[in-house]
Amino acid sequence: MELDGEGLRSEEGSMYAEVGDRLVVRSQHIDGPTRDAEILAVRHEDGSPPYVVRWSDTGHEALVFPGPDAEVQHFEHAHEPA
Repeated sequence: MELDGEGLRSEEGSMYAEVGDRLVVRSQHIDGPTRDAEILAVRHEDGSPPYVVRWSDTGHEALVFPGPDAEVQHFEHAHEPA
């Protein structure tokens, strides 16, 4: 999978994430809140949604199907040797 310069989406525009990344959802309203969540589980091997997340503002865990107002912030991950 090739990622764009920010590592957010593949050439096809599909979202990609790993456990430990952060999901950021920006409001579509002026002065609306921005929410963020830690990605706890990725349901597909290719990193595509949906994701199980924990919202930072409430601590609530939920299954999320991110929309076009969402982006993934990637972090360095320690991978276990196979």
